[in-house]
Amino acid sequence: MQSVRRVIVMWLLSLVSIQAQINPPEQPLSLSEAWQKAEQFNKTIQEQNLRVKISHEKLEQTKSERLPEIGASTQYARVSNLPIYERGILNTPSQYPVLHNFFQLKTEAYFNVYEGKKLQTRIKAEEKEHTLVEEEKNQIQSEVKLRVASVYLDLQRNLIYKDLMLKNIEEAEKRLADIRELHTNGVVLKSDLLRAELQVSRQKMTLHEIENSILITNQKLDLMIGLPDNTVLKPTQLPASDSLAKGYDSFLDEAFDHAYQLKIASKQKEISELHLKEVQADYKPKVGLFAEYTYAYPQITFYPYAGALYGFGMAGLKASYSLSSLYHNKHREQAARVEIQRQRIMESDQADRIKQAVKEAYVRYGEALHRIDVSELSTKQAAENYRIVHNTYFNQLSLLTDLLDADTQLLQSQYDLASARLAARLQYYHLLNTLGKL
Repeated sequence: MQSVRRVIVMWLLSLVSIQAQINPPEQPLSLSEAWQKAEQFNKTIQEQNLRVKISHEKLEQTKSERLPEIGASTQYARVSNLPIYERGILNTPSQYPVLHNFFQLKTEAYFNVYEGKKLQTRIKAEEKEHTLVEEEKNQIQSEVKLRVASVYLDLQRNLIYKDLMLKNIEEAEKRLADIRELHTNGVVLKSDLLRAELQVSRQKMTLHEIENSILITNQKLDLMIGLPDNTVLKPTQLPASDSLAKGYDSFLDEAFDHAYQLKIASKQKEISELHLKEVQADYKPKVGLFAEYTYAYPQITFYPYAGALYGFGMAGLKASYSLSSLYHNKHREQAARVEIQRQRIMESDQADRIKQAVKEAYVRYGEALHRIDVSELSTKQAAENYRIVHNTYFNQLSLLTDLLDADTQLLQSQYDLASARLAARLQYYHLLNTLGKL
């Protein structure tokens, strides 16, 4: 008996497992949660995070060049005899014996004291470069959040469409049942029944297309935020779109303070200015402290020579100046100056682009808010029109085509209202992205 119960329990558990695989549970997800997951798992953002780390390591590497350079070297060699051509190279030379084993161990250090502040300038440029990479990461992150919002709202739109279509199919099937009864009683023609059945079939096909769109969009969102691509997501309700409480000038001021494009253009100009200073440093002398110590065998550096191990060290101040920099560096400096001019033009051009982008986003968002008001009114009018035509048709005062047209108009107005609300929300996020505040 117990074995039978165990088999039944195992069978029920397997059915539950199979059902869960066929219809996995929905996971509620707010847009803010989707953004958080994208910041953590999105591959584009992960790649930008690695770029920031690389930039940080380059900066630390440049800073480490302020430390002294220390090196050590050693060598061993077999030295040949020393032929002396006392009577010319065409005559047999005299052979003077030498010590054939040569050994040297040398350590040396150099500390840069002055180089026209070239290293300090390079460190400042690397710091600006690091800040630039961080701003580029913030820009990419904002764009990814905007794309996530677009897919998220698209998924929510399709789910709303599905609910509207299910309700519409339910209403159409009830209407079809009433028309069948009227046809049975000889009140309406066969053509009315066929048209009603055809509309239900078309609505079911549309529902199937909407469900396919949900599957595609759901997987796209899963991949964007780092979830398994079979995770079924259920977007939560979004707040209503904010009204345009501020004017265009206020939004433009915010954009000039926060827009990533302007920050990036400004950093690129500052880097080009530092590059010019680094090029100009090549005109300056180089001064540094040095020290070295050598162990060698045999002693052949100073006279008298000796076949013994010896040590020799020295330390002091080393200065040098490259005369060739006066003509080698001329064109590099001119190119750096032209690059600064180019960056200034690009910064000005980017400011113009920001003005245009803010204006467009501002106007489009206001247009989207107005479309919501129009769609709400259209939905009310379409609902009232459908109610009237529905009553008149079943009182034999209007045609079925009028009723089906009214039903289509009502469904379309409901679609338009849902789309208008979500489009306004997306346009709001687009405005925030333009301002650099998403």
